[in-house]
Amino acid sequence: MASANADVIRPLRRVEYDQLIALGAFEDEKIELLDGELVAMSPTGTPHASAVQHLNELLILALHERAVVRCQSPFAASELSEPEPDFIVTRRGDYLAEHPGEAYLIVEVADSSLAKDRGRKLRMYASCGVQEYWVVNLVERYVEVYRHPEGASYAHTARYERGQAIQLLAFSDVSIAVSDVLK
Repeated sequence: MASANADVIRPLRRVEYDQLIALGAFEDEKIELLDGELVAMSPTGTPHASAVQHLNELLILALHERAVVRCQSPFAASELSEPEPDFIVTRRGDYLAEHPGEAYLIVEVADSSLAKDRGRKLRMYASCGVQEYWVVNLVERYVEVYRHPEGASYAHTARYERGQAIQLLAFSDVSIAVSDVLK
């Protein structure tokens, strides 16, 4: 007799995912772990790469010796999630043994991934307490800023366009001009 749980799929845990990566299981695959599922990452087009390059330079120069700016690196969001956002701004420290699980700011640069970044990833980052989350919207050419997580959403949202600057929540003396990101 078949079990009632025959169709239940157990989610992959982050620690298992990391062990599989260490064994080379996903070599040459562009994936991330979201809510216990292996999810394909979108390919990187020219506008995406350009925005990442500009933002990388801006964040590193602005936060040098004050925070770690990790570009397209894993984030230990929860037991079941290890996304690879475009940027993680986190406290200074040594991340040789494990990926950071806290962040001052996470940034996703989005074109084809816009729905996922506004939906699933936004809920995940809010749920794990990321205080500030940006979506660099390449489709409509502005930056969406989400602040102050409340459960699986954010209490404050704002839209910044060319000609405006975004002041970082954790570093109030640092602001990033949208025109410098979306050239």
